[in-house]
Amino acid sequence: MPHAESRRALIRSVWEATWNRGDVDALDELLSSDYLRHSSEPHPQNLRTFKASILATRSAFPDLSTTLDDILIEGDRAAIRWHSTGNHEGSLMGVPATKRRVEVGGATFARFEEDRIVEEFVTWDPRALLSALGIIHVGQDRPAQ
Repeated sequence: MPHAESRRALIRSVWEATWNRGDVDALDELLSSDYLRHSSEPHPQNLRTFKASILATRSAFPDLSTTLDDILIEGDRAAIRWHSTGNHEGSLMGVPATKRRVEVGGATFARFEEDRIVEEFVTWDPRALLSALGIIHVGQDRPAQ
C-alpha cells in the first residue's frame, strides 16, 4: 500500500509545518486550489480563508501543538483523528487572551483527487474550547436548577 503510506506521510509533514510552525504555504503541497473545508460554520472555507484562520488561531495560541493520533487511508479517502494544545496568549474571535492552557480534539475526513485533497469535513466541539477558556460552562459545571 505505498500510495496510502505516501499520503499518510504527506499529511503528517504538512500538518506539522502548518499547525505547529505556522507555515500555511505548506498546505499548497497537500490541498487543491479548489479546496473546500466544511465545519460548524455556515459556509465552507476555501484555501485562502483556511490559511487565514490558521494564522489567526496561531496568533491566539503561539505555542499551538497539534498531534495526529490516527490517519486512516482507504482509496481516495482519509480519516484523521487529532488533538491540539496551546496557551491562549492573544485574542481569538473577539475573546481576549485568558492565558489558559487548552486542549481540543476532533476528526477530519478528507477526499483526494489525484494527489491533492479537494474537500474536508471537520468535526470538533467548539464548546470544549470555550469551556477551557472559561467563556462557557458545560456538563457538571452548570449551576443547579
